[in-house]
Amino acid sequence: MRVEFDRDTCIGMFQCVAEWGEGFEKDTDDGKADLVGGEEVDDDIFVREVPEGAELDAKFAARSCPVDAIVVYDDDGEQLVP
Repeated sequence: MRVEFDRDTCIGMFQCVAEWGEGFEKDTDDGKADLVGGEEVDDDIFVREVPEGAELDAKFAARSCPVDAIVVYDDDGEQLVP
């Protein structure tokens, strides 16, 4: 399972941090969240594998994002959330 985060779309509500504090952190200087351990694959698009045991937290983080900046994919590349 992997998570994709569009940082440009993020509006800094930080619900993702509340839902998955080990996966997202606040960047109060920019007013945006950061995907912890994320690799930038395109301009402001970050991706990382979801650690075992954190799948539910990643899904809740994606569902809680008010602007759908977070997408969760299964191992086959099928979109699970938003």
